[in-house]
Amino acid sequence: MRKAIVLLSGGLDSTTTLFFALSKGYKVNCLIFDYGQRHKKEIKKAVSVCKKVNTPFKIVKLDLPWLKSSLVDKKKKLPSAGSRLSIPSTYVAGRNTIFLSYGLSWAESLKAEAVFIGANSLDYSGYPDCRPEYFKAFRKMAGLAAKSVVEGRKIKILTPLISRSKARIVRLGKRLGVPFEMTWSCYKGEKSICTRCDSCRIRAKGFQEAKIKDPLDGCKNL
Repeated sequence: MRKAIVLLSGGLDSTTTLFFALSKGYKVNCLIFDYGQRHKKEIKKAVSVCKKVNTPFKIVKLDLPWLKSSLVDKKKKLPSAGSRLSIPSTYVAGRNTIFLSYGLSWAESLKAEAVFIGANSLDYSGYPDCRPEYFKAFRKMAGLAAKSVVEGRKIKILTPLISRSKARIVRLGKRLGVPFEMTWSCYKGEKSICTRCDSCRIRAKGFQEAKIKDPLDGCKNL
């Protein structure tokens, strides 16, 4: 059976990506990162999803003391504007490069043929490491960096959601049986969703346009 690594945050996109990989027949191992994010609740959600589908997982704890993102610094205000001209304060420097490097390393050690990441370049927060050209460059680098690739065993970097709107992602998740109630998107990571942060707003837009009710709407004790 083909093996794959899925980078799983516990959010809507990465969980849908997990179910997509499983639907394609991959034997999946999930990689979950604890990098000091203020919404640590997503880590618990990711673990719960892995247990639900009986998928092995590893939690990697990263100590990045130089990070200044509002996603890791609770003293900073989270952005809530629906539109912007600059990259938001929730951007975490080098995050996808770090995550993908770990994924590539584990894939090589497990002799897996693919690393899946739930990145999206349409309904997203504008992070530079979510753009198609970034992943094109990373694929080229991975082809030069991995011993297994040099020896003829290619490791694919797969981004199945990269060009889908959030509504299309929600519809795909519905078809795949994604347990939306077990996912978490809110950056605040409190008992209930804030409905105001960037991630909440983008998620709400997706469910509304897909005409599917988000099970987290109105929930106050998740």
